[in-house]
Amino acid sequence: MTKIIAAVAALVLSSAAFAQVGTAVKETAKGVGQTAQQAGDNTKAVVSTEPTKTIDKTKAKMHKARARAHYHNAKVATKEIGK
Repeated sequence: MTKIIAAVAALVLSSAAFAQVGTAVKETAKGVGQTAQQAGDNTKAVVSTEPTKTIDKTKAKMHKARARAHYHNAKVATKEIGK
C-alpha cells in the first residue's frame, strides 16, 4: 500500500515538473521569436527611408521589450521546476 501511495505522489510531482518545463520552453521560444522580429525590424530600419525608419525602430523596441518579458517568465518557470 505504501508503495502505491509513493508511486502516485511521485507521478503527481513529476507531472507538475513537466508542466513547468513546458512553460519554460514555450516562453523561451516566444522570446527567441520576438528577438528575431526585432532583428528584422532593425534591418528594415537601416535600409528604409526616414518616415518608415522611425516606425521600424519603434517596432524593434517593442519586440525587444516583449522578448525580455518572455525570457523573464521562462526564468521564473525554470526556478519553479523543483518546487
